[in-house]
Amino acid sequence: MDLETLRAYLLARPGAVEDHPFGPEPLVVKVGGKMFALVATGERPPSVSLKCEPAQAQFLRDSYAAVRPGYHLNKQHWNTVTLDGSIPEEGIRALVDESYRLVVQGLSRAARRRLAAGGAPAEPERLS
Repeated sequence: MDLETLRAYLLARPGAVEDHPFGPEPLVVKVGGKMFALVATGERPPSVSLKCEPAQAQFLRDSYAAVRPGYHLNKQHWNTVTLDGSIPEEGIRALVDESYRLVVQGLSRAARRRLAAGGAPAEPERLS
């Protein structure tokens, strides 16, 4: 999966917004103010960090050389996936969908309701 295809797929999730809280790199994609994807756009090949259930995270690491513990993230719950073509696009899409699902599941009931109704969940205030 190339970078533009990944970006388009991430931003097509309901309520997804692009953010750059760390400067121009990396690209962070959030729902309800919570990150569900962190894309290292400056790497070749690029990589994406995605949230995952702990048992599934370890299974994926054991199954694919392109999957490793989340870089600078909670390694129990995040994997970093190198987009080197070794995982088919449908596999990357499934990992994105699972990360999105896990983050949405952690949002408040009110935010999930707004999201289900087609509105964007409120984002928490950012401290300046």
